[in-house]
Amino acid sequence: MVYWSGLAAVSLALPLAMAAQAEQTYFSQNFHHKKDALDHAHKLLRHNPLVDTHNDLPMHLAFVYDGKINDMNFTHFDWGHTDITRLHQGRVAGQFWSIYYDCEETETNQLLKAMESIDVVKRMVNLYPETFQIATNTKEFHHAWRHGKIASAMGIEGGQMIDSSMAALRQFYKLGVRYMTLTHNCHTPWAESCCDANPPPFEKGLGLTDFGKEIVLEMNRLGMMVDISHVAHATMHAVLNTTRAPVLFSHSSSNALCNIERNVPDSVLERLDETDGVVQINFYNPFVQCDPNKEATLFDVADHIEHIASVAGYHRVGLGADYNGIEVTPSGLEDVSKYPDLFAELIRRGWSDEHLIGLAGGNLLRVWKKVELVSEKIAKEKQLPSEARLGEPK
Repeated sequence: MVYWSGLAAVSLALPLAMAAQAEQTYFSQNFHHKKDALDHAHKLLRHNPLVDTHNDLPMHLAFVYDGKINDMNFTHFDWGHTDITRLHQGRVAGQFWSIYYDCEETETNQLLKAMESIDVVKRMVNLYPETFQIATNTKEFHHAWRHGKIASAMGIEGGQMIDSSMAALRQFYKLGVRYMTLTHNCHTPWAESCCDANPPPFEKGLGLTDFGKEIVLEMNRLGMMVDISHVAHATMHAVLNTTRAPVLFSHSSSNALCNIERNVPDSVLERLDETDGVVQINFYNPFVQCDPNKEATLFDVADHIEHIASVAGYHRVGLGADYNGIEVTPSGLEDVSKYPDLFAELIRRGWSDEHLIGLAGGNLLRVWKKVELVSEKIAKEKQLPSEARLGEPK
């Protein structure tokens, strides 16, 4: 043991005290910096709409709970990632509810399952009219937002649900569906999926058959956004070669940061200026952090947002978290209440209010509006509904 003289003790205590004070000052400033960023995020999202394009709550309501929602308390669920309380905490102004059923269930009537999901969304909205309002176009979206409602739109996740039928596609549009993901994790007879272990029923790498191109053009005519999440990279390029309207990735992340075909490659990002388009970032852990030894975090999601913005532009990125459709969520983004935390991180990274407003919903609403304008233009051209059928020569 070493004994210190009084003078030595004082001389040692001085720098220790100064170091402790400096450390306290640093943490105090850092705390206030974080708090200021979060306060700013909440203020920005109070005055500008946040839209998420992919939430799988209807899957649980329709198929886990068999559509028995009349006696549910949507204010608070002790399961999942979404309820009314958490939606308000997350400043959510608009939500596209996913119309989904497993494409692997090939013996199941997929069209009927889609109808059951649509029904449960509409009944949920009717049960809570003070909270939700159906939005089938951008005008209705803004009306809902101005009146403090969560604008509720719908998107079909998986082209198998239309059973290769133009008539079914058109009827889904009439029921309020405003985007369709061309495939889920299974090929359709006319589009190649990212994630089907089997070869497609046509030449691999073609992406879309002639009938698939007809589907895309009919969606353009209707004013339904063409969603190219879940499709093969070849399909993404084929859609960009075909569509007259902007494209949507409803819930995808960056292939450059996580090298799986489910994510969007830079070669596709570089083409989005051709027709306009937006990539809504997915929060699913294996899509944002490909290293299985690392936990996915809010910071990883922010990295994906920044990469896509750096390649395609700040006007090309939005949010499609996939809440309720993923079994694990990144640390810091546990549920729909956490969106402001993500915005706070981007504020700390130097994002401007203009770019944050675009990310929140401005970019998605621009694309949706342009899809509507293309539909109006096609109507003026007096283009008739497609009568194409699968297997018929073009």
